[in-house]
Amino acid sequence: VEPYVVAADVYAVPPHTGRGGWSWYTGSAGWMYRLVLESLLGLTLEGDHLLLAPCLNEDWPGYTVHYRYRETLHHIAVSRATNGLTQLTVDGEVRSELTIPLVDDGRDHYITATLA
Repeated sequence: VEPYVVAADVYAVPPHTGRGGWSWYTGSAGWMYRLVLESLLGLTLEGDHLLLAPCLNEDWPGYTVHYRYRETLHHIAVSRATNGLTQLTVDGEVRSELTIPLVDDGRDHYITATLA
């Protein structure tokens, strides 16, 4: 199948062994998006907040996501803490919990998270 879509099935019977099918008739791409965004990157939408609970591999230093909420862009940078402390800042203000408030004011917002 095309390299930019997700196949709904992969054939196991000759002469089509290994070929993908139903690539444009599936919700698989949507589920793959949710798997990466929610389970791996740990960003779960709950109302007007994002909950942050990533599942980072030990060899992965962090990631950056540009998350659009309606007409507003939220730039989220997550990294490993070097001092063993977890901290989240939203536009320079420290937050006590790992939730990101989402606002729709048309301005860019900058979020940094360091995770122990």
